[in-house]
Amino acid sequence: MILARYLARRFLRVLALIAAVFGLILFLIDMIETVRRFSGRGVGLSEAAGIAALNVTGSFYSILPLITVLSGIALFIGLARSSEMVAIRASGRSALRCVAVPALTAAAVGVVAVALVNPLVAVTGGLYDDAIAAIDRGGQQTVSLGESEVWLRQGFAQGGGQVVIRAARTSPDAAVLYQASFMIFDESRGPVRRIEAREARLEPGEWVLTEARDFPLDAPNPQAAMVARDELRLPSDLTAQRIREGFGRPDAVPVWQLPAFIDGLERAGFSAARHKVWFQMELARPAMMAAMILIAAAFTMQHVRGRNTGGAVLMAFGGGIALFFLRNLAQVLGDNGQITPEMAAWTPPAVGAALAVALILKREDG
Repeated sequence: MILARYLARRFLRVLALIAAVFGLILFLIDMIETVRRFSGRGVGLSEAAGIAALNVTGSFYSILPLITVLSGIALFIGLARSSEMVAIRASGRSALRCVAVPALTAAAVGVVAVALVNPLVAVTGGLYDDAIAAIDRGGQQTVSLGESEVWLRQGFAQGGGQVVIRAARTSPDAAVLYQASFMIFDESRGPVRRIEAREARLEPGEWVLTEARDFPLDAPNPQAAMVARDELRLPSDLTAQRIREGFGRPDAVPVWQLPAFIDGLERAGFSAARHKVWFQMELARPAMMAAMILIAAAFTMQHVRGRNTGGAVLMAFGGGIALFFLRNLAQVLGDNGQITPEMAAWTPPAVGAALAVALILKREDG
């Protein structure tokens, strides 16, 4: 237990140091990019630093597996250079037992990251999007999901107003809304018109409403002034892709809320494949981080004397990058429905860990 605590503490120190370095680098890159992007809009260094701080958490969280493999490489190279690994192995401890403690520690860090950092990324990501939208002043479309309804908002060219759209559900491609209600707001007069339709189909540049009832809200009696139409067309700059993307990236939803959010998407008629894959990816993140440690150990835990240390480090980091891209490829395949979310999330860490363990056992003495 004393040795296990020593290895765990040493790994955590290395991980904290490398994470701090990468966090600082990402922060500076984000801040410089923000200043360059909004240089003509009066964004100063302090405001750019605040925006960069909101965005850096998501960037850092996405490369956490790569930070883990670098930490594993630094840990095992350090133990090999100081001959501590030789002493540990000479005491009768097997190679797998040597690497088990850092791998389990990395998995525990992954659990903490999923439980605490993931919701933080979701919150800061939303604040970052709001800050960018406030600077751009171009965000005219929003989409949200209620308990059993879909809500949309779009800019309206007539009078510079807005249109708020409510629908009971939608088609999987977000091109058709069912039991839809359109509330049209004038910029100065407020709500001026309400339209209810059995079906609203989105076509290029317009909504086509079927079996519509048009209520002029500025009339003395809107109910009596209602006009029924078999078909009604309203201009729109929305597209089905914008509506689908309006729910935001799956990582914009805290992992604790994802199951309920997925249920709401499916009740509303949307495909929740991307969110299911992301949820499984988050559950598998601790396993991915443990697999990164195993890959680092497979190439760098041998004694450094007489060995090409630079080559071993490059192979270990190359193996980590290969596993990282395999994870991203599996995520794309899962998003497209070509493999199941469980397979997309759990296959890469399982394959990486199996290959790393096989290499460690092959190099095992005795």
